[in-house]
Amino acid sequence: MKQQTPSPLPSLRSRVVAVAAAAAVLAGVAVTYTLQAAERAESADATPEFGLDRGTLYFRSTTESAGRVARVPAAGGGGGARTTGGPSCERFYAAAGTGLCLQRRSGIPPKSYAVVLDDRLREKRRIALTGIPNRARVSTSGRMLSWTMFATGDSYAGSSFSTRTSILDTRTGYLIKNMEEIPLTLGGRRYHSPDVNYWGVTFAKDDNTFYATVSTKGKTHLVRGDMAKWSATALRANVECPSLSPDNTRVAFKKRVREGTRDPWRLYVLDLRTMREHPLAERRSVDDQAAWLDDDTLAYALPGTDGRKQDIWTARADGSGSPALRIRGGSSPAAVR
Repeated sequence: MKQQTPSPLPSLRSRVVAVAAAAAVLAGVAVTYTLQAAERAESADATPEFGLDRGTLYFRSTTESAGRVARVPAAGGGGGARTTGGPSCERFYAAAGTGLCLQRRSGIPPKSYAVVLDDRLREKRRIALTGIPNRARVSTSGRMLSWTMFATGDSYAGSSFSTRTSILDTRTGYLIKNMEEIPLTLGGRRYHSPDVNYWGVTFAKDDNTFYATVSTKGKTHLVRGDMAKWSATALRANVECPSLSPDNTRVAFKKRVREGTRDPWRLYVLDLRTMREHPLAERRSVDDQAAWLDDDTLAYALPGTDGRKQDIWTARADGSGSPALRIRGGSSPAAVR
């Protein structure tokens, strides 16, 4: 009987499977390396000579894809020569030697972080978050930090969104992951509703009092909060993204002046002593938490010119004058005084 020659097919099939498996492993390694490299780039500390200095205006540079923090001299109306050397952030704010950088990293799923920075913009603490970075604030002393994330949706202009706002005491390390459970007084009564959302916290100089927006039943309200008592009281309707002035007497905010999602807001300033409000000279719709550069000047971001993503504009807090372009290709302004 003639001996049968073994078929070469099983051997060939084994080689094909082995090559495919090796290719899959290499592809996985490449993807992992790429993601890790991206994370390392995004989390990189500032360059050694780049830190938080007084008399300087910091901002997120939108002329770069990485969104690195940059700075210009605070004095003067022109943009000045920018210096870039800070970390990459989606939102940024700083005061008194403390910086807050909200990051969002690509991946499956994407990851978000609140990164607490020291006076040289080096990482001190990193907190994993859920959602899309939206608002960031640091108290005047640098002690209290707050940030807002979009849990669902990505714009305040529509009705389908949900936020998650956190507060961090850097002195004690105590973190309030979601302030929605704070006891709320609305219309003189204790208020409960499953649709309550908070965003846009701004702190007073005492590091205890804060202001924020609360929304419920389709309406927004300015609330004044007390950290020690852990309570909040609604003060006024139709107030979003408040920003407390350095002298703690006024709140800048965006007011809804028309319904719908097309140009719905205008910037206003509210006197907390008289509760009288007035609009700024800026007539364009501003979807931002304006920042006070000093007691007389507000800065905010608008869609950019010349193809840039955003530009920073300024306007006088008393409503006089005209808006002025401060920085081309920038957002998240923060004046370190």
